Amino acid sequence: QVQLVESGGGLVQSGGSLRLSCAASGNVFGGSTMGWYRQAPGKQRELVATITSRGITTYEDSVKGRFTISRDNAKNMVYLQMNSLKPEDTAIYYCSYSRLSFASWGQGTQVTVSS
Repeated sequence: QVQLVESGGGLVQSGGSLRLSCAASGNVFGGSTMGWYRQAPGKQRELVATITSRGITTYEDSVKGRFTISRDNAKNMVYLQMNSLKPEDTAIYYCSYSRLSFASWGQGTQVTVSS
């Protein structure tokens, strides 16, 4: 079992920045991929960014150049730095952990961007 707890969400004006954090605990092993997903009202959950334990990253096209994912393997933490936020970034953001066939999700943190 891996438990994930997100923090750092909130209300920000368009063009502002937020930094999300996710703390992983439990049976956290190397070779995992951690990431951030988001779900806006009435929409499906979508991938935002992922990062492997070796630091290889992927991003959804709409956040490239604005968001940066990073992780601290020693602390079992993953972060999402979000800059130049837009109203369409408003969603619940979920942290994820996956390794082999196992996956876990956090409870989510709300990000609201006002215009």
